[in-house]
This record gives sequence, structure tokens and C-alpha cells, in this order.
Amino acid sequence: MYYFWQNTKVHMQAEIIFKYFPNLSEIQKEQFTRLEFLYKDWNKKINVVSRKDIDELYLRHVLHSLGIAKIQSFKKGATILDVGTGGGFPGIPLAILFPESRFTLVDAIGKKIKVVEEVVNGLELENVSALHSRVEDLDEEFDFIVSRAVAAMPTFVRWVQGRIKKKSVHELKNGILYLKGGDLSEELKDYRNVQIFEMSEFFGEDFFKTKKVVYLPMKYKGRS
Repeated sequence: MYYFWQNTKVHMQAEIIFKYFPNLSEIQKEQFTRLEFLYKDWNKKINVVSRKDIDELYLRHVLHSLGIAKIQSFKKGATILDVGTGGGFPGIPLAILFPESRFTLVDAIGKKIKVVEEVVNGLELENVSALHSRVEDLDEEFDFIVSRAVAAMPTFVRWVQGRIKKKSVHELKNGILYLKGGDLSEELKDYRNVQIFEMSEFFGEDFFKTKKVVYLPMKYKGRS
């Protein structure tokens, strides 16, 4: 491994991750710090992160992705599907944080999966699989499905139907962990079992004032 995290400038930008996740190993610190180098390099070739966001990669993408980890820590052997992963969010940051869990990152756009594959290789992550596919075409089941606002919840639920394992081994029952923002009352009105976690409760930066983690267990119930 190349120890990019020893570069002071890069290391300082990754400090926001270390602030909220202080128990990282040296390998994890290096991997998180290396993300900026890899994404800036690949973003010049295939644009998967906006120019504005690439300068705030750790806040707007990495830490945002890790909001899911504040709701649920994934156990050894857990399987997680990231639907519409784009450039690898939230899947890659979560895979760094939970190296003993298995992550499958799916996107229907091939060039985005190309970037994911190269970043995964650059980080030497062995717990990530990247697939150029639609989620509807998969036949595997997972403990949790994660995503960042790729569709309204009713649409997303239809996409992932039948992809969640029935047996739960975590504190939360198997289901969907979804990163969303803004007013979700209309979108989520038909789900009685939904739980909404305000990200501002565990991240102090202004960016998170309107950001949420939406948890929908597998056995969701619509209004009668």
C-alpha cells in the first residue's frame, strides 16, 4: 500500500471522518484518506462527482454515506446491496468502515461502475463487488439495501422487492437504509413502520441540517 494519508494536506481534509469515527485502524485511515486522490484522478477522466462536490468530497459524500453507520453497525458476514451507487456512495465508505461485511454495488450506467471498480482496486478492498446491472435483474438476497435518494421510496421499494433476506441478525430488522433530504412526509405517508433519523443529531456541520437516514424494515405495512 502507498501511504497517501501521511500527506499532511490530504490528511487534514480526511480529519472530519476521524473526528466522528475515532476508532479506525491505520489501514482504514489510509483508505479513507486515499479516497480523495483516487476520486480526483478518476473524475478528470469520467465525471461522477460534480466539481463543486469534489472539493468537499469528505463532507458531502464520504461522511454523508457514513450516516448509515450511525444507525446500524453491520456485523461480520453481513451482506449489503448499494442500489444506484453512482461513483460508489454510500457503498465504498461503508465497506471501508465494515471490512468484514460484504458489499455489492450496482448501477445501470457502465462508466460509473468502471470508476467504482478502479477505486475499489486502488483501495485494495476485498469485500466489494461492483456490478453493471439493474437491481431488478439480480437474484441474490441481502441483509440490508442502502442507497442515496435514487428514487422516491415507493418506486425504490418496487425495485428491490424480493431482495431482502427474511432472517435478521442485526439490532434492526433487515430492510432499507436510505439517505434522503428535505420534507419526506408525503413520500413516506404510506409506510407505518418507517423510522426517520435526523443526521444533524450526530453530525454538527450545517450540510446535515436537512439530511436524514430513512429506515424501512422488510415487513413494511401500508395504510389500510
